[in-house]
Amino acid sequence: MNKYRSGLEVSIAKQLKKFRIKFDYEKLVILYTRPAQSSTYTPDFRLANGIIIETKGRFVVSDRKKHLLIRKQYGNKYDIRFVFSNAKAKIYKGSKTTYADWCIKYGFKFFNKTIPIKWIKEKYGTHRS
Repeated sequence: MNKYRSGLEVSIAKQLKKFRIKFDYEKLVILYTRPAQSSTYTPDFRLANGIIIETKGRFVVSDRKKHLLIRKQYGNKYDIRFVFSNAKAKIYKGSKTTYADWCIKYGFKFFNKTIPIKWIKEKYGTHRS
């Protein structure tokens, strides 16, 4: 009975078995679409040259999803780059993927702890438009 997630589920399974009711547990998967939800994103810093700097100590799944959605919806309109307190941190406990790996995979520029002078000196219009 340890395959159930709660005591109530264990009780229900016992009841069904007692009455010899055939059932399966968590076998059916039903796909559904969540309704659209408008959201906003307020970048940490926007440089005079148009580069957006997002600083991250923790880069949680909701942040990663948000930036992928923004990229998908706006393409290259915004040049969003990350500065991590530790770019070698894992995206979740036990993962082999670091914040840096994620950025590389999805084509985001990133740096560790500071904004590279190169980014600051980039001329307006040399980044994505």
